[in-house]
Amino acid sequence: MAKFVPQEEIPVSDQVRIRREKLENLRREGFDPFQETKYEITATSQEIKDNFDALEGKTVSLAGRLMSKRGMGKVLFCDLQDSAGRIQLYVKIDEMEEASFNRFKKNDIGDVVGVTGDVFRTQRGEISVRAHQITLLSKALLPLPEKFHGLTDRETRYRQRYVDLIVNPEVKDTFVKRSLILRELRSFLDGKGFLEVDTPILTPFEIGASARPFLTHHNTLDMDMVLRIETELYLKRLVVGGMDRVYEVGRIFRNEGMDPKHNPEFTSIELYQAYTDYHGMMDLVEEMMKTVALKVCGSLTIPYQGKEIDLSHWERMTMVEAVKKYSGVDFDAITSDQEAIEAAKAHKVALPEIPTKGAILAEFFDAFVEEQLIQPTFIYDYPVENSPLAKRKPENPAYTERFEYFINATEFGNAFSELNDPIDQKGRFEKQVADRKALDPTSRAQVDYDYITALEYGLPPTGGLGFGVDRLVMLLTNSASIRDVLLFPTMKPTAEEISRNKAAKGEEAAPAAPSEAPVISEAPIDFSQVEIEPLFADMVDFETFSKSDFRAVKVKACEAVKKSKKLLRFTLDDGTGTDRIILSGIHEYYEPEELVGKTCIAIVNLPPRKMMGIDSCGMLISAVHQEAGAEKLHLLMVDPHIPAGAKLY
Repeated sequence: MAKFVPQEEIPVSDQVRIRREKLENLRREGFDPFQETKYEITATSQEIKDNFDALEGKTVSLAGRLMSKRGMGKVLFCDLQDSAGRIQLYVKIDEMEEASFNRFKKNDIGDVVGVTGDVFRTQRGEISVRAHQITLLSKALLPLPEKFHGLTDRETRYRQRYVDLIVNPEVKDTFVKRSLILRELRSFLDGKGFLEVDTPILTPFEIGASARPFLTHHNTLDMDMVLRIETELYLKRLVVGGMDRVYEVGRIFRNEGMDPKHNPEFTSIELYQAYTDYHGMMDLVEEMMKTVALKVCGSLTIPYQGKEIDLSHWERMTMVEAVKKYSGVDFDAITSDQEAIEAAKAHKVALPEIPTKGAILAEFFDAFVEEQLIQPTFIYDYPVENSPLAKRKPENPAYTERFEYFINATEFGNAFSELNDPIDQKGRFEKQVADRKALDPTSRAQVDYDYITALEYGLPPTGGLGFGVDRLVMLLTNSASIRDVLLFPTMKPTAEEISRNKAAKGEEAAPAAPSEAPVISEAPIDFSQVEIEPLFADMVDFETFSKSDFRAVKVKACEAVKKSKKLLRFTLDDGTGTDRIILSGIHEYYEPEELVGKTCIAIVNLPPRKMMGIDSCGMLISAVHQEAGAEKLHLLMVDPHIPAGAKLY
């Protein structure tokens, strides 16, 4: 038997050159694919498969991208990928014009073609199209990722989503499901009598809420403006105006940190219903979540990142009850701010900037409760300090009629019995703005006095709800990161993009080569200022060293730890099938989204260490040195082909 010799792979740069030469040859022959303007399609790949009995022997026209070519000489088998899936093409020189067949043989993987042919089933039983005519509709000048490793690097997949969608079918499935989720949400709310509306994205000033906005300037009006951080105040103006049930699917912009659960630009739904309260909103949320899950997933039991989420049952607890359950501290028994401060110190809970009893209760919740809320849970009756738009509880004015709901230790939505007392609202807004400016004298936050005026005309008792669409999509598609459910997530610019931006601004920078395949070039590294810590003088015996279990781990998720400037919380695949949580104080050097998908090294047999109320089970290995008097750190990242759990010796 002859020995198989694998074909030598052509370098990407050569592939690009060859493809451009093919294009020029086609143009000289009068077959410029970019002059094609339309192609009549009579069937998709899935329609052919679903209706084979009716279409067998019939002529169809379809179009899509060539994903594979195999065979030699006078017969070729190809895979065509269209919007609905893939189907095999049978291309034989005897069944089409010879010149056309020869041109097709020169087509490349990735080219977009139109095909006319007959539907049949091969001897192996595969439904196929016997091609009679093939038209090149667009030439792919860059090659698709190679077959075996494909487009696997998460960073590249997010930046080049167009390639990700071509080569990773499951990605397209995620976004098809996202569209379905939005459709079902709208259908549910429309069926409840809600009216979908649009409100301004550009707003005239920064409100006093804690979220930091993006600032811009309107040239014609010569006024500073901000991109909205919520849709709430405009929607409630509409309720004042007599629109009793309104909602908006809106883009929201917050100039804040990024992690697997946060993107600076995201989609939310806010809705308001007159003549109901936060309990009515709880009932609506539960019904909505069950309805959408059944429509989209066909079940109320949802697999999510190794857990089973049961949407059929929703627990309801006040914040005080939840804190007592998980920390043992009963805030109903605490009568003063000072008592709350002492409780926080005793339980090593971080004190808020303004340490009132209510604010400290919220800190206890963050430290002890949120991580425990895996199954769907409503937490209600929030302290008034962090609920400026919620109605106070008549029987206990220190708390508000507000709830948030949590799944998998993540907040999914926020709801109130809306504050409709204009005098109370004005006071809370003014205090909120004053507190913001006390903490940040540069803040441009203002009170929305026009909204106060609207309230003075009378807002009926109203329940309001806001929730993030992206997090819901993450749950229902079993996606670990928000970037997996955003077609084009916000990304840090590459070195090449930074160089182009500098060039555009007239700064010194070399322009990138136009329309060439990506070239990665590394700048020279200057180690002249590096100071290395002296090596240990004491030797460690092999037996002691071998007790440390070093393993390769994959970063499934990474996020900033609340109330900590340094800590990142890593969710790691260590090869055991059970997620490992490790906290690492490296936020100064890395943003969380940079690390998702990376392969790192960890010591996994250290005893758990509690940090910010979270058990850290191990240690990630970093390289640390001094450079020009400053400490530098690099998280140790290794070849992604190393599997999770591989042991280091």
